[in-house]
Amino acid sequence: MLLVLTGSSCAGKSTLAFAVADRFRDLAVHDFDEVGVPAGADRRWRQRTMERWVRRALEYQGHGVDLLLTAQSPLGEILAVPSATLLDGIAVCLVDVADEVRRDRLAARDPGRWDAPAVDAFLGWAHWHRGHARDPRHRPDAIAEDGWPAMAWDRWTGWATADPRWRTDRIDTGNQPVRHSVDQVERWVGDQRDAHRSGHLPLNRGWAEESPHREPAR
Repeated sequence: MLLVLTGSSCAGKSTLAFAVADRFRDLAVHDFDEVGVPAGADRRWRQRTMERWVRRALEYQGHGVDLLLTAQSPLGEILAVPSATLLDGIAVCLVDVADEVRRDRLAARDPGRWDAPAVDAFLGWAHWHRGHARDPRHRPDAIAEDGWPAMAWDRWTGWATADPRWRTDRIDTGNQPVRHSVDQVERWVGDQRDAHRSGHLPLNRGWAEESPHREPAR
């Protein structure tokens, strides 16, 4: 299966993922950007590259290995890449922090690199991630508009908020020791793998063929 730690920059995704790498058997850990980020990388590049990582996850899947990937791609983008329906399971967790914590971390990690508009862009992307995690109808244009033409957005754009397949868990890494966040990620990975093995993972194989779940009439 594919497990993704997603979210905007400076929440600690890569630190957490690689910290749990040796706590599990048959789990490969990779960072999305390790394939190289070209100048002018945009959403089309991100979407094509997510397809590349899904195909890598399928290779691991063939050997009985799960892939834990750190990325900035949200749930809707992952579900829409062409090969996503071939995965035997998908789980996504938003690794997040409050805006003021993200500002401080950006300044500490890359002193002087980001001007105010760039920092605001990181915060805006984080805000959008939170809305998208809650509701598939939250501004899908932010990822679909001018996206990679091969994307299959109609797999989920008709889903309602109450659809159990629309699930992004959330871990807030702010104001707690890193070891606590690492333990949370460890529990999350273990829980998703257990749910997958028992057949209770919301995005087990066949999720795209299920009937859409509608919200009850008000």
